[in-house]
Amino acid sequence: MTELTVDTQLSPEDTRTLFDGRTVSAFEDVEVTEEQLRGIYDLTKMGPTAFNSQPLRIVWVPRGEARERLVSHLSSGNKAKSEAAPMVAVLAVDETWHHRFAEFLPARPQIGQMYLDDADFADAAGRDNAFIQVGYFIMAVRAMGLDAGPMTGFDAAGLNADLLADQGLRSLVVVNIGKGVEPGHGRGPRFTFEESTRTL
Repeated sequence: MTELTVDTQLSPEDTRTLFDGRTVSAFEDVEVTEEQLRGIYDLTKMGPTAFNSQPLRIVWVPRGEARERLVSHLSSGNKAKSEAAPMVAVLAVDETWHHRFAEFLPARPQIGQMYLDDADFADAAGRDNAFIQVGYFIMAVRAMGLDAGPMTGFDAAGLNADLLADQGLRSLVVVNIGKGVEPGHGRGPRFTFEESTRTL
């Protein structure tokens, strides 16, 4: 089991909240409030990205008919998790993110032209920066006192054609959100500093 013993500028409790969180599969029967959802977004949007780009879009899926449709596109091992979660978020990339440079980079809107000139470059940059924002999103969920269960086991094409049809969005990750129940198994091992880093 990997222990978190790093001395940071945060309190030990805050460090554990942000970095020692587990990927949870079960949740307490406690609703996630709109205030918490807004807090998650307001924290997520502040994380740095290339050129201040903000390609991530969040589609909240509360319990109901839309949740049932979402669950139908999940792999069999993920269906029950999302059926029971208080809230589920579909994290997606906006395929026209690069059309908004004048809004998110008003000091240098001309930079956007290089993405308009190269659709493949724009697609890759949007996806890369959206995934950076996915990381911020998970940390934001934890900062709001909740737990996250991110999943990539789903039929993305089916989900996109169903829940995201005609919105110009492409799904990346599905995240279950709520007050998590501690997993019954220990944390998996992590690689050491020596195994995973090198200095040039």
